[in-house]
Amino acid sequence: MSVKTFVACCACLSLLAVLPSCATTSTPAPDKPAGGKSLYDRLGGMDAIKAVVSDFVDAQASDPKLQHFYAKTDTKYLKGQISDFVCQAAGGPCKYTGMDMKDAHDSRQVHEEDFNVTVGHLVDVLNKYKVPEAEQKELLALLGPLKPDIVEKK
Repeated sequence: MSVKTFVACCACLSLLAVLPSCATTSTPAPDKPAGGKSLYDRLGGMDAIKAVVSDFVDAQASDPKLQHFYAKTDTKYLKGQISDFVCQAAGGPCKYTGMDMKDAHDSRQVHEEDFNVTVGHLVDVLNKYKVPEAEQKELLALLGPLKPDIVEKK
């Protein structure tokens, strides 16, 4: 899935998203599909989420366009926070206790291009781990509505 496809999916699917536009610790878990397995289970559980998140953060931290965001970041802590966030959002047993997205990204000066590069890294990592397109779309639909709280308005 390309970045452009992701942006289009988010625009269309934002109404279906389970997460509010500003994620909080009270984020409800998504409903299970007809087959009974949550997105968390279909993604492979916490070990799979941690592997994807680790590669995703590493890709961003080593990208010349994004590495300045990670200069003073404890990536091990960040990986744990993102893993818990994705786990909870996907219907897993985790409880995300970190900051909401608006506060976490306030004054970071994340711009549209930074967001798009980040999404590209996420899609690349999901493809690397052979996450099926349906699960990718479902995950991206959960995360896409967070964009207004992450990207700085001009």
